[in-house]
Order: sequence, then structure tokens, then C-alpha cells
Amino acid sequence: MNTQFNVPSTVLVGGGASQQLAAQAARVGGRRALLVTDATMVAGGLAGRCVEELKATSISTTVFAGVQPDPTDQNVRSGLALLREGTCDFVIGLGGGSPMDAAKVIAVAATNDVPVREFAGYHRIVRPGLPLLLIPTTAGTGSEVTKVAVITDTQRDVKMMMLDAHLLARVALVDFELSLTMPPPLTAHVGVDTLTHGIEAYVSRKANGLTDPLAMECIRLTASHLFTAWQEPGHRRAREAMMLAACLGGMAFANSSVCLVHGMSRPLGAIFHLPHGLSNALLLQEVTRWSVRGAVSRYAHIARLIGAAGMDAPDEVAAPALAEYLGDLNASLGIGRLRDFIKVDRESFEHKLPAMAEAAIASGSPQNNPIVPSAAEIIELYRRVW
Repeated sequence: MNTQFNVPSTVLVGGGASQQLAAQAARVGGRRALLVTDATMVAGGLAGRCVEELKATSISTTVFAGVQPDPTDQNVRSGLALLREGTCDFVIGLGGGSPMDAAKVIAVAATNDVPVREFAGYHRIVRPGLPLLLIPTTAGTGSEVTKVAVITDTQRDVKMMMLDAHLLARVALVDFELSLTMPPPLTAHVGVDTLTHGIEAYVSRKANGLTDPLAMECIRLTASHLFTAWQEPGHRRAREAMMLAACLGGMAFANSSVCLVHGMSRPLGAIFHLPHGLSNALLLQEVTRWSVRGAVSRYAHIARLIGAAGMDAPDEVAAPALAEYLGDLNASLGIGRLRDFIKVDRESFEHKLPAMAEAAIASGSPQNNPIVPSAAEIIELYRRVW
């Protein structure tokens, strides 16, 4: 079986990398930018800094700051309208995974005149999009280097997963200094999201020789530095390691796949509007505990790598220890139970479970899990995380 591996043609990593925005925009031939971002980036001044840097090189910028957490098809349509109004010839995504995902889909929507829902699924985008530059400000999603976007269909209240090489950025500017102001809860949620990417990419049925080293280094870096980044937000070495881990994890899962955690996470986001990273963090321990028997040697290798088990521990001892480690990690980062974050009672939650399980399966991710679950098994896992 052949393995396909896609990443942006240019990835700049390190402190100050974002200051290369104007030079990289000129390199792709851009003259009129659509900057896709959110209100936080505007209020914090970072969006304005980007506009000024571009202006200094005679590149004009239209700012679309209307992206919400877990971006929607309406966000894409609104951004696309601004792009056309400003006759923009390239797109910049600035922020966490939500602005970057929205930027990806706006860039391809500009050149593919079909409804956004037509992009959902695998390899459904016919023509390349406008040149795209991505600048992450959170060390979590790895979206800057992936060929994946997730957009909520507001009519159906479903998160649409899109995977296509046309969604890749031309340039990714990975600057850990932009993450230094992340508050501890966000650091925790996106950090466990990064760990989820590494673990799922490594245990996926689509794992391969190109993605395994990236996934393992993502896992190692996260285990070594996440708690420090959470406890000491200004710790530059920890922040740099976490930004690199997120980037590596993105490269890994986009060319392997995510699995059951992500499949179950999407309905939590669509129905209860939980942030993606938090949803993954809440699910990771129980899904890992349930999945271990499908890839014992791989889970055991992870456990030994991060110190959840001794280097001499046999697979059957090391693998189950990983789930206990993940539970302890969540506790140390102040991440509680699902019921702590959603505003519904247990009866209402139970009523939604069958539809949530079907949506999780329909996402396509659970089929890559070491053990492929039934709808009934997914419902039971949701109950365990309640």
C-alpha cells in the first residue's frame, strides 16, 4: 500500500517566525490579503500588527474577525463575501484552530463555486484555493500544517470534517512567542489536544513509517513540557516545546489519521459547544482504556516513552498504565468531568446519546481506531466520561 504525505511547502519554526509574514506573502505573490482571525486577536493587537507589517510592503489587508470557536459555514460565507468585496488574492489565518480552519475553507471556497457542505469528506475539493498563510497562536491543533478543516453545518448542527491536500497552507509561520499569553485553562485543553493527536496518529490503523517518528516526538515533548507551560505561562522553553509538539502532531495525524477520541469529540462540540481541545481532553482517558487491547504493543511503547511505565515493563503491564497516566494528567491540569462543562442534566444528556453516537461514526474517524466501536459501545463510553 502506498503512503501519501502532505505538508506545507514552507514551514518556519521558532521565536519571531511570525515577523516573516510580509516577506512570505510577497513570495507567494500576494498583493491584497484577507486576514481571517477572531475578536481576541484584534483586541490583543496582534491582528493590527500583521496589518501594519503588510502595509509597510504595500500589501493591503481586509480583516475578517468574525470567526467563532468551532467555526461555521456562516463564518465561511461571511469571510468569503469580504474576500470578494476586497478582491483579495490570498488568505492569512491568524489564531487558534478555529480561525485557521475557517481561513482554509474560505481560500478554497473562493475558487470552487459550490456550497461549503460539498467539501465534507475525503478529497472532495476539485480546484486549488487561493494562496494561504497560517500563523498559529495556540499550541494545540496543529492546523497550520494539516490538510484538514472542521466546519459546523448550522442547518444540521453537525461538524463537517474535510480532508484534502488543497486545504494545505502554502506557508506556516510557527512562532512560540505568540503563545506566551495563553491562559492556563486554554494551555491545558489545547495541550492535551496535542497529546491526543500524537497518540491517535501512532495507534491509528493508518499509521505509517513517515508519521510514527513525528507522533512519538509530539508525545514525548508534550509529556515533558505541558505541565510546566501550564504552571509557568511565561516559560519560554516549555512554550517552544509545546508549539513544536503541536506542529509535529498536526503533521502526524493529517498523514495518518485521528481515531475514536476525535470522532466522539465532534458531537460534543456541535451539540454542547465545547471547545475542541477540551472535548478531546475529557474523552482521552476512557477511550484509551477501552482501545488498549486493539494495539497493546503501541500503547505500551507510548507508556514507556512518557514514564507511565518502566522501560522493562512488559506490554500487558505498560499498556493499561497509559490510561491511568492520562487521568492523572487531567487531574493535575484541573480538567474535570464532562458534566462540569455542559449545561444539561443527566436525563437530557442520555436522550442525546443515540444521535451523538451516530454522528461520531459518520465522522469517519472511529473506523481508524485500533478497535472499531459499535454505536452501543460509543454510547457506553459517553456515559463513562459523564
